[in-house]
Amino acid sequence: MGKIVKETLEGRGYLVNLQTDGAKVMPLFADCNPDICILDIMLPNQSGFELAIAIRKISEHIPILFLTAKTQVEDVVKGFKLGGNDYLKKPFSMEELMVRIENLLKINKNNLQEQEMNILKIGNYNFNKNKQLLISSTEEKRLSFRESELLKYLYINRNHIIERKELLNHIWGNDSFFNSRNLDVYITKLRGYFKEDPTIEIITMKGVGYRFALN
Repeated sequence: MGKIVKETLEGRGYLVNLQTDGAKVMPLFADCNPDICILDIMLPNQSGFELAIAIRKISEHIPILFLTAKTQVEDVVKGFKLGGNDYLKKPFSMEELMVRIENLLKINKNNLQEQEMNILKIGNYNFNKNKQLLISSTEEKRLSFRESELLKYLYINRNHIIERKELLNHIWGNDSFFNSRNLDVYITKLRGYFKEDPTIEIITMKGVGYRFALN
């Protein structure tokens, strides 16, 4: 069956690596960096379920399709709980397999594109807007909601002077004394987060506001 699937996919233009020994799958996975994994559950030495766990430790995004004769409801549920994206029971048609593969690849591509849109490259840092994560080569810093909103606004208006009142009204909704003190605290925090990259500066324009400078 593995050979038939391999030949069918290759006939559609896919590059396929077939491994029938479960214990040899992960070294192959590391070498070829696939776009999708099709796992038989009942592989010798290491099951498809065990492989799914190992793959998910490396990648959260790669699509996993279980292709198996195990048709019990508990097996299907277990497959999805372990990170599977789809579950095709034997016997199956090659056309159904192709449709499922193409669908998983399309969904994954759209997800990756959406994820890329949510990441801002700021100097040597990546800022994930949705997850509120500031990522450097040495650490991941989870920002608070206010910190994230402030950083986004500074970045959008980078290299321009932003009046203090404008920042306060945008982030807090008013420019009260209490919020003004909060702004000072958050600016200090952001400066600390970017201390590893000297090309990033949050410059205080005395009596006016701030300038987020990317050199």
